[in-house]
Amino acid sequence: MPQGTLAGKLCLPTDRPTDAVMVLMAGSNYNASYWDFQYEPETYNFRRAMNGAGYATLTVDRLGNGASTRPPSATLTATATAEALHLIVQQARQGLAGERPFGKVIIGGHSLSSGTSVMEATKYHDVDGVLLTGYSHTLNVPGVLGVIGTYYPAVEDPAFAGRGYDPGYLVSRPGARRADFYGPDNFDPRVVAADEATKETFSLTEYPDGLTSTLPGMSSAITAPTLVVNGGKDILSCGPDFAICADNATLQAAEAPYFTPAAKLRTFVLPGSGHSVNLAPNTAEYRAAVIDWADSIVR
Repeated sequence: MPQGTLAGKLCLPTDRPTDAVMVLMAGSNYNASYWDFQYEPETYNFRRAMNGAGYATLTVDRLGNGASTRPPSATLTATATAEALHLIVQQARQGLAGERPFGKVIIGGHSLSSGTSVMEATKYHDVDGVLLTGYSHTLNVPGVLGVIGTYYPAVEDPAFAGRGYDPGYLVSRPGARRADFYGPDNFDPRVVAADEATKETFSLTEYPDGLTSTLPGMSSAITAPTLVVNGGKDILSCGPDFAICADNATLQAAEAPYFTPAAKLRTFVLPGSGHSVNLAPNTAEYRAAVIDWADSIVR
């Protein structure tokens, strides 16, 4: 890639062969550890649960993030990430890390990377399923602006100072993540602490084109089965007063106009969860919904 190299980790089921892989990218405040969370993995580790259900997983750090290349922050865009995601999908179909090619490829995103998943799926039509979490066409603009207001330059954060980040790389301020990404009564303080310890950098230049995926039009070009997941108390993606996330049927009714029948749209609301559905104490309910949906595609 012109901007560098993406870091990824391929994990396979240990008890059976598989022809299906999930390519997973996290949102702007996270790296691949969001999907491969190490605190109480039996509860919070999405990657482990998918492997246990018979799916291979490829967890990937976005450019400028985690172990991937860190280009100048002003050059980062969601479009570039979508192009990188397309290359990964193609490599998965051709064979990764010496493994045989995968016949079924599902892409999974969270928040910002749900947007890049929409961009990839609508441009290339080369995936078998699209998982969009922390995503909707009814953003709560005051909530979004409030979360953006908790960002500050990574060079000012003790965890990132002196590590060569340019001033355009941002992180969430210490202590902000609990209110930003968790339901008010649906979190484990130890998970929030682990989340804070593994928080990641990003650039606001990734947002303008990434947010175009939440406008009417783009998602209607998706031709692969799609699952949209939100937490019931997501201050970013559930609109004013969490109205569209009251339950599965309400989210389905709100999102269906933005997709065609080719997407075979399903929706799922994780009760009480905030934006980061992987890290809610009841996240197993959402993982079960993902497995049921994925099985309907590949089994």
